[in-house]
Amino acid sequence: MTQAATVNPLLAGALGRCPNCGQGPLYAGFLSLTPVCAVCAYPLAKADSGDGPAVFVILVVGFLIVFSVLFTEIVYHPPVWVHLIVWLPLGAALCLGLLRPMKGLMIAAQIRNKASQHRRDGQA
Repeated sequence: MTQAATVNPLLAGALGRCPNCGQGPLYAGFLSLTPVCAVCAYPLAKADSGDGPAVFVILVVGFLIVFSVLFTEIVYHPPVWVHLIVWLPLGAALCLGLLRPMKGLMIAAQIRNKASQHRRDGQA
């Protein structure tokens, strides 16, 4: 049994690790992928998550923020400036905080499901 077989690629991707070995970093920058894993030399350059992570993050965070704004408005009736200083920074922070794990999940799902863009056995 190889080491790659014991790694949960979805968990490794969500944590920002190589979905193949679970040890090497997945990102070289905030959202730019490492071309090759530094630990197992697995090629990550072909992985492309597209706009999927951003769409999921916008939908999830949008639902949470809109629900919270409406609940706060109905229950407490705060002035508009309170909504602006609370919900705008919170929404931005949630979007930025969830974007990396969601992108890692999408890339790991490609590898796990042997998507045509990126196969675990190295064949294209």
